[in-house]
Amino acid sequence: MPRLIFKCPYLKPEQHRSAAHRENYVRYVATREGVDRLDPGKAVLPATERQKEMVSQLLRDFPLCRGLFEYEDYLAAPTRGNASEFITRAIEDNADSLAKRENYVDYIAKRPRAERSGAHGLFTGADDPLVLSQVAEAVASHPGNVWLPIISLRREDAARLGYDNAANWKDLLTSYAPQFAEAMKIPLSQFRWYAAFHDESHHPHIHMVCYSADGKSGFLDREGIARIKSGLAGEIFRQDLTEIYQRQTQQRDALTMGSQDVLRQLIDQMRSGTLANPNIERLMLELAERLKNTSGKKQYGYLKASLKSIVDGIVDELEKGPRVAAVYELWYQSREEVLRTYKDDLPERLPLSRQKEFKRIKNIVIEEAVRLGQEAAVLSPKDEPEAQAPMDDAPAPEEPVPDRELVELQSETPPVVAWSKRYKEARRLLTGDSDTSPDFEKARRLLLEEVQAGNALAMFDLGRVSSAGIGQDPDESQAQAWYAKALAAFRSVEKGRSNCYAEYRIGRMYAAGLGVEQDCEAAALWFEKSASQNHAAAQYSLAKLYSEGRGVERDYRMALRLYEQAAVKGFPYAAWELGKLYRDGVGARPDDRQAARYFTSAFRGFQVMEARSHDDKLQYRLGWMLLHGVGAERNETAARKWFERSAARGNENAQYQLAKLILGSDGSTPEEISKAVNWLTELAEAGSEHAQYALGKLYHDGGAVEQNDVLAAVWFSHAAEQGHEYAMYALGKLNLEAGNASAACRWFEKAAELGNQYAQYQLGKLLLAGEGVPKDMERALRWLSVSAEQGNQFAQYALGKLFLLGRDIPQDKDAAVRWFTQAAEQGNEYAQYFLDHMNDPQGPPLLTNATRLLHHMSRIFRDEAPPALPGISFVDSKLRRRIREKKIAMGHKPDDHEDQGIAMR
Repeated sequence: MPRLIFKCPYLKPEQHRSAAHRENYVRYVATREGVDRLDPGKAVLPATERQKEMVSQLLRDFPLCRGLFEYEDYLAAPTRGNASEFITRAIEDNADSLAKRENYVDYIAKRPRAERSGAHGLFTGADDPLVLSQVAEAVASHPGNVWLPIISLRREDAARLGYDNAANWKDLLTSYAPQFAEAMKIPLSQFRWYAAFHDESHHPHIHMVCYSADGKSGFLDREGIARIKSGLAGEIFRQDLTEIYQRQTQQRDALTMGSQDVLRQLIDQMRSGTLANPNIERLMLELAERLKNTSGKKQYGYLKASLKSIVDGIVDELEKGPRVAAVYELWYQSREEVLRTYKDDLPERLPLSRQKEFKRIKNIVIEEAVRLGQEAAVLSPKDEPEAQAPMDDAPAPEEPVPDRELVELQSETPPVVAWSKRYKEARRLLTGDSDTSPDFEKARRLLLEEVQAGNALAMFDLGRVSSAGIGQDPDESQAQAWYAKALAAFRSVEKGRSNCYAEYRIGRMYAAGLGVEQDCEAAALWFEKSASQNHAAAQYSLAKLYSEGRGVERDYRMALRLYEQAAVKGFPYAAWELGKLYRDGVGARPDDRQAARYFTSAFRGFQVMEARSHDDKLQYRLGWMLLHGVGAERNETAARKWFERSAARGNENAQYQLAKLILGSDGSTPEEISKAVNWLTELAEAGSEHAQYALGKLYHDGGAVEQNDVLAAVWFSHAAEQGHEYAMYALGKLNLEAGNASAACRWFEKAAELGNQYAQYQLGKLLLAGEGVPKDMERALRWLSVSAEQGNQFAQYALGKLFLLGRDIPQDKDAAVRWFTQAAEQGNEYAQYFLDHMNDPQGPPLLTNATRLLHHMSRIFRDEAPPALPGISFVDSKLRRRIREKKIAMGHKPDDHEDQGIAMR
């Protein structure tokens, strides 16, 4: 595999080395048996003692020399020739430490085998010739740090890829200069660089000098060096890496499909009783049984930790099989082949269950377990002879041990619904407040004491604690047992005499299926009993059922009346729903003033509720309202504080929103950025499609993380699997960039069918061009029209051109004017140009004008293309400004063809 070596020492203004070392090395450079004078017949002889001493001294003084290609050659064959090559290269690479700055610049520009253009070999991005003395003086007098990157290739790679001459290196470094500047944290306008190409026999290499013109900015850490190194490797070895990525994708798909085949074979063996792996049989049966009682999405990211552990165990067992292990080994070899292009030390290999790129295998395990559970009749031991009772009084191992607390707390105390002092203290300890941190153990103890007193509220809260895993491992079966006790207690309280609060709680449990099978019709009856007694929460809950049509026939007007009844009593959730109804005109005419009034009332009510409960969901809601200016004046700073409070309590929505704010802010610290990326990663791994898309966007764009299109594609794929339309669009763009038009077409069509106007436009463009996919004018026009009708100015402009020019379709000037007008109204200047010259009586025919204009725009669709990946943006404002300056420098008008993108939902 090709490999790139990159080092980046730097000089501080006061840096120097001892005179003795400098003199020793300089004397050797002047008198050594150099490559120029070395007798070819002696080059293969063993290294001399003097050479060995010099090698040892260089390694002591410059430990990083161990990473040179020349040192690898010397270790493999310690000959005089290889020793001389290493000594020369080591001294050259560290000439910065052995000479003054101006001498270093002069040295790299003039040394033997430096490719020259005139008197020296120094070059930069501009075409004007450099005056060596001026550059040397500027570097010598520079008040800040000076970085000295060195980039080295093997001769065979340099020749094969065209990097065996200064011209191609100049083109590469000129195009890559913005990435250098960004990694070094130097504004592009202040970034200065010079380089010289040294055409050494075995290992051609580049020496660079980089610094900031202002003498103040600039900082290069390990992360920055890694970004430069990986980015250069990606540019230089692009073709090699593309082939490896394709192979790696094929191996990933083969491993996923192979794992599914192996798992199905194992299940078949379970059915026939021939399975020789008792571990996987036990784990699959346990998972299948527990998934039967698991509500919600049955995907890895949505499962409780205990269930995830079982899935991981099954994947570990699959990895032990020779078929899966062999393909995983091939995938890892391809992955490490990529990493070796720019990494000296490879990261430790992970087991398959911890490899994030193979989450699909975990979901396959879950799918097969669900299918296995549906076939329980086949595998159930119910037809087998009854097992003999154990000798002692302990329950049989296969029977679940009853929850001791549930057994011991069979109190004769009549059930009550009481907000006692002890119960309030337990609730306070569960959430904590400004003065007290949460204390789950003490809260649970107090709740158990309340249960002994018959308090149904405490029973319900213990169910919630067990289900959410607050202070303990989640246990859904135990949670349902507590909920069932609470429901029985609420019903007992209500049976004694009508109790509107108990009726509301009973309805809530039927609506959510807590301790009882979900039954929205029963829930509606209980809510109605409570609502008739003017209970605000019951009125709100019943209104929700009417607005959603669950358990009752959908009736927005009835929902509106019930929400109003609850809102009058100061119930903020009802005010919130009313604000939405009046805003959207559902159940009433749209009324922005009424909507604003109810949103403001809701915001104030949520503030009061949060002050009492410190609930993370309320904190997130307040942050969201402040961020979007709903019910309160927009205040991003205040919103962020609420998100921080909520995120600290583990609220995933708040963590996601806070990560977006951090990554989109100029002032975020590296620690904040790292925390934001960790949050997104954890949320994505837990199954959040929005976090998965955001991570894909992050890896695609680079910046906060190292740019990596492979990881971007992985996260986009996960999000796309859950129906995220922008992730589908992003996968289409990635495939299009990779030259795979057919795959791009498939992804664009998936997103287009979900209504994504950008995907519709791109799909129409692909089908119209017929490059890589069959040309299809009928489908192209249909998708362009659908996109244009959604207001997409690019599609409108494209349709205008098509109807004007009459290529492949009948010319229709009226249709062209209509589409150009709609595009121009959105600021499309090219559409406006056509409208302005549509009836121009002078000059060449309109078609000729159009053709010339299109020629100047390079391609019919290129300039008006939408953003590569719409949605969440993590590009900082400084980068946006630099991009805008570049566009202006290239002749574009400010904001020419810039699209504002789409806010991620």
